Amino acid sequence: MATLAPDVQRLRGLRRVGLAAALCLASACTLVAPTWAQEHPAALDPLVALLQTVQAAARQNDYSGVFTYQQGSSMQSTRIVHRMDGTGEREMLEMLDGAPREFVRHNNIVQCLIPEKKVIVLQHQRGDRFPALLLGDGKNIPAHYTIRKGKVLDRVAGRECTVVELDPRDAHRYGYRFCTDVATHLLLKAQTLGLHHNVVDQISFTSLHMGDPISDEQLNSHWKTDNWRVLQPSLVPVDLAKMGWQISAPAGFEPFTQVTRRMRAGRRVNQLVLSDGLAAISVFIEPADRARKTAPITGAVHKGAMNIFGAKMGNHWLTAIGEVPAATLRDIVQQAKYVPLIAPR
Repeated sequence: MATLAPDVQRLRGLRRVGLAAALCLASACTLVAPTWAQEHPAALDPLVALLQTVQAAARQNDYSGVFTYQQGSSMQSTRIVHRMDGTGEREMLEMLDGAPREFVRHNNIVQCLIPEKKVIVLQHQRGDRFPALLLGDGKNIPAHYTIRKGKVLDRVAGRECTVVELDPRDAHRYGYRFCTDVATHLLLKAQTLGLHHNVVDQISFTSLHMGDPISDEQLNSHWKTDNWRVLQPSLVPVDLAKMGWQISAPAGFEPFTQVTRRMRAGRRVNQLVLSDGLAAISVFIEPADRARKTAPITGAVHKGAMNIFGAKMGNHWLTAIGEVPAATLRDIVQQAKYVPLIAPR
């Protein structure tokens, strides 16, 4: 199995976990999300209504605790404090393992604090960060997943929860097992299930306090940041089809955002994000030039639920990354086409 290149290592955790601290530097998950129309859950498919209730619980409740992400033999713990007040959502994430990191969020703006560099990186929050789980409104999920609710309650972090399994209707995506709090519907545990129904990664609360008052001090950074540099990644919306790119998405996956971002050494990389509401895929397109200091991924790379597939197409490198089966990413990259547009005379 190939070793993850540095750029790809920074992209681990693209799905709901988002625990890789170096995401601050890469800003690979920084998305400008579209506005989705909201409907009352009663008018929706029961599965969508359930998932939207879980999504709303992550936003509307006050809670604090510690959750742990596990992938194979690797584990990483994070402390979370979340409050909804008159100004909207406020949240603090503190990495408890490895290099110290803090993520301070107010609504959809996140400050990623990197103390050893005295840097603050501004990001946009993605909607599927644990304990949330949806990208978009999720209305198309029933067409691609079936739902099974457990008959027996489970327990996570000392709280009773309902087990819900989502089985994929095809081989383009993985399945999921969720455990949601009986009292508040907050997502307590999420597992990604492989093609053989095996658990390939999971994230779960190990301690959780709900209903206790959350002070401003709990939501503020522990570091003095008066003289720190503030960086805001340059993201410009693009239309890849108008640029000549034809990228076929698997059934159920729709474009979520398309941007171009400035990387190191002045390189510009286009990014397309596809999602079916639960799973997300990022496709990166960059020039095949010598400005890149690290070798691009060629072929398939696998790490837990995260798969990567890269290939060269003419004068470009294409890299697809996501928590979906490797064959899904391979098909996206190998079926992509680039037809340069002819400039008008």
